[in-house]
Amino acid sequence: MSRTGHAMSTKYNVLFNGQTAFDEAKLALDNSYEDNFWERLPIEPLEIEETFIPLPGQSTAQSTDKQGFDKAEEKAVKSIQKHSMVIDGLEKNKQIDEAYLLLGKSRYYLQRFIPALEAFTFGIENYPNANLYRETKIWKAKAHVRLQNEKLAIETLNTVLRNFEITDAEYESAHSAMAMAYTQMDSTHLVIDHLKKATYYFTDKEQSARNLFILGQIYREQEKIDSSNMVFESLTYMKDIPRKYIVHAATERAKNYNIADSTSMVVYTLKDLIQDRDNRPYLDELYYMAGLIALKDGNFDEAKGLFELSVIHNTKKPYQKSLSYERIGDFYFDKTSFEIAGAYYDSVLQIPIDQNTKRIRKIIRKRESLNDVILYENIAHQTDSILTIANMNDEEREVYFTGYIEQLKAKMLVEKIQNEQNNANLGIGDLAQVSNNFDAGGKFYFYNAQVVGLGRQQFKIKYGDRPPGDFWLISQSGSLSSTVEVKETEVQLDTSLLFNVNYYVDQIPKSPRVLDSLSLLRNDAYYNLGLIYKEQFKEYEIAAVNFENFLSHDPSENLIVPVKYHLYKTYAFFNTELSNKYSKDIVTNYPDSRYAEMIKNPNSVLDSGNDDNSPEYLYKIAFVCYEENDLDYSLRTVNEGLDRFKGLEIEAKFELLKAYLLYKTEGEEPFVEKLNSIIIDYPNTEESDHAVDLLEKMKELNSKSQQN
Repeated sequence: MSRTGHAMSTKYNVLFNGQTAFDEAKLALDNSYEDNFWERLPIEPLEIEETFIPLPGQSTAQSTDKQGFDKAEEKAVKSIQKHSMVIDGLEKNKQIDEAYLLLGKSRYYLQRFIPALEAFTFGIENYPNANLYRETKIWKAKAHVRLQNEKLAIETLNTVLRNFEITDAEYESAHSAMAMAYTQMDSTHLVIDHLKKATYYFTDKEQSARNLFILGQIYREQEKIDSSNMVFESLTYMKDIPRKYIVHAATERAKNYNIADSTSMVVYTLKDLIQDRDNRPYLDELYYMAGLIALKDGNFDEAKGLFELSVIHNTKKPYQKSLSYERIGDFYFDKTSFEIAGAYYDSVLQIPIDQNTKRIRKIIRKRESLNDVILYENIAHQTDSILTIANMNDEEREVYFTGYIEQLKAKMLVEKIQNEQNNANLGIGDLAQVSNNFDAGGKFYFYNAQVVGLGRQQFKIKYGDRPPGDFWLISQSGSLSSTVEVKETEVQLDTSLLFNVNYYVDQIPKSPRVLDSLSLLRNDAYYNLGLIYKEQFKEYEIAAVNFENFLSHDPSENLIVPVKYHLYKTYAFFNTELSNKYSKDIVTNYPDSRYAEMIKNPNSVLDSGNDDNSPEYLYKIAFVCYEENDLDYSLRTVNEGLDRFKGLEIEAKFELLKAYLLYKTEGEEPFVEKLNSIIIDYPNTEESDHAVDLLEKMKELNSKSQQN
């Protein structure tokens, strides 16, 4: 009777309450976990807090809602302490093995894996005949995986799988845990094998669907697109699995889209899911994938609209929102609407996601480059306009500014009429002049007799006597002209300065020195725009236009040959005839230049490192002086190299050496500025990668020093 009483109290009182608390906490944990479907999903949805080691009775920093696991652990301990009955070395309460399993699982989800392992191990060693023996061993193996003891986990799971009494659910759980272990060991082919076996019985719908989904993702990583498509298509037809896997299986299938696919079928599937009201939480992802399909088909405007819908319907998915903003920014970037593109890239950078990923760093560089583009575009436009007007004679200027003033008057008149019309439509205008003190008649303005009377009077003046009824505005005649009195709007404009031609003429610079400086500023803007479009954005046609503008405006002698060389390289991408024209020009008119040598014999440049006039030789001198701490001479040599060999590949090396020189001579701040400029100006180079590594190391050192 005592044994039965303890077993009953354990099962239906303490352990029951503990299991209930555990189930509720596990459900809350699963609901709060956010999967990133743009990456391979983890087999077990558990976010590990690596920077925080919890103590007994202490939850992780990220798990303030996990008091249920604490309660479950408490109840499991209470069951063992108060109801364990060890007689002659044998446990007589058959519920204690379940208490140890609950204790270990609670500690596992509290991320206290070593105490969890102890609980599982004790239960296995002391209750070898319990009906939860195999399940406990599976959980012990999972704890080993979390502690990076994959080999021990695999040995433990193999003993479970060799047991003839294993159930379907245990078979599935063991293979899922085995796949976790091999994922940690990067044995992809074994991960695939165990995921296949884990989905054989499909007893746990949630975990089995997840395993199948991961299997499809792995097939895509291995470029086995047909196998991946089969997996995702099978998931879309399943009924008893969580909806998120059905919807994302369709989006994953769309990610595998290629020209061999039936576009109408893929689009139909996405539209069908979009129209289903139950899929409203996933509309942002569905619209985004539909936008990607439209983009691949060349329907750019349709794709832009779908990306905008993705942003509108986004709720709690910052990563997805950042992707949608980035795509819209790319659309405007390709249309050369750089200010709008920059605004969308700013929206991406304001979203709270990891800023240290390669994708975000690329957007940051692109955004910083856009700042330069916008700056130089404005400089080029403004200086070009000023210099054009400065070169006009007096008559041309008067005609130009007279036309400008007429346009300004027309614009201001239209704005005034629109404002008056808007005020009339909103009931503002004369009514706004009436006192807003409606306390006597109530807060609603129609309760005020004075306002109502004034409104009736204004209505009669504007529309005449109208009988109440439908379509009162157009009356019986179908025209407004018979009843509406249209008053001429009197425009009172201050013409003292805005409409005075001399006001604008007097502001035109006339000093040759100022005009020369503006000309240099304009040419520098065109040159930098050409480089940015060519080297960073790969917009070769726009780059060519800017280089041509540079050559057409009395350029600096030392930049004529480099710019022609850039045009030779730029036109090679889309106009062979013009590329050959500049190649011939350089070889014919500048035969002794290094650029001519590079065109005639590119390999000879690589062999001329010891030539006293070569950039490589000059760089060696600067580098040796830097190592010998002759910083002044090294800096002069670097500046000479940057001036002489502007536009060559070695320019990035000179810039990086200059960054180190600035660090030794001026300090950390100019060093960081120079590294950032190298990243922007010379992307996809060794020097740019080196600059990125240096900046990351400096951030780590600064963060460590702040912690200390």
